[in-house]
Amino acid sequence: MDKNVDWFLQKQIERTMENFEKHNIAAFYVENEGQLLQMVKELISEGSTVGVGDSMTLFETGVIDFLRSGNYRFLDKYREDITSEEKKKLYRECFSADTYLCSTNALTEDGELYNIDGNGNRVAAMLYGPDQVIIVAGINKIVKSVEEAEKRVRNYAAPIDAKRLNKNTPCAITGCCIDCKSKDRICNDFVVIKGQFNKERIKVIIIGKPLGY
Repeated sequence: MDKNVDWFLQKQIERTMENFEKHNIAAFYVENEGQLLQMVKELISEGSTVGVGDSMTLFETGVIDFLRSGNYRFLDKYREDITSEEKKKLYRECFSADTYLCSTNALTEDGELYNIDGNGNRVAAMLYGPDQVIIVAGINKIVKSVEEAEKRVRNYAAPIDAKRLNKNTPCAITGCCIDCKSKDRICNDFVVIKGQFNKERIKVIIIGKPLGY
């Protein structure tokens, strides 16, 4: 990477982390997947019940495989033989998990987490329930403001995710958001997290590379 681009990105990351800290949200930076997995290992006690939200980032960084092979009670929503009823039960179990891991659709330089959900189980667990929430995000998720965050999600992340999930929505066909009324719409729950009471609960880990959508 060009050293000047790297300088710019580091300054952006520093601003973002400083503002998360001001909002009582612990923020960390790691350079690569190896450092990320080491931090996750340090943050999650062995024997813990661990749930995850839908996230390509967790797959790309090896977190899902780490949880599957570790000494945890992993609530694995991605298990091949899982039924819809089992998944529904698992979602509810996540609310009482010791740790919940997910990514975020966007994080702002002002220190805010912005997410749009289709089902709501991910944002619900982020807001309340699990004792600890670990959010892993690549540098591509950083935006200037909440307004930019919504544009990013609706015009980029959501169409790609709808395509991945084989949803019957206009954006999965055209790649463009038209604020549709489709029954398959995945943009149903819009949530902004601006802070928290307990600094030990939500932890944001920014990894120094583009990840996920």
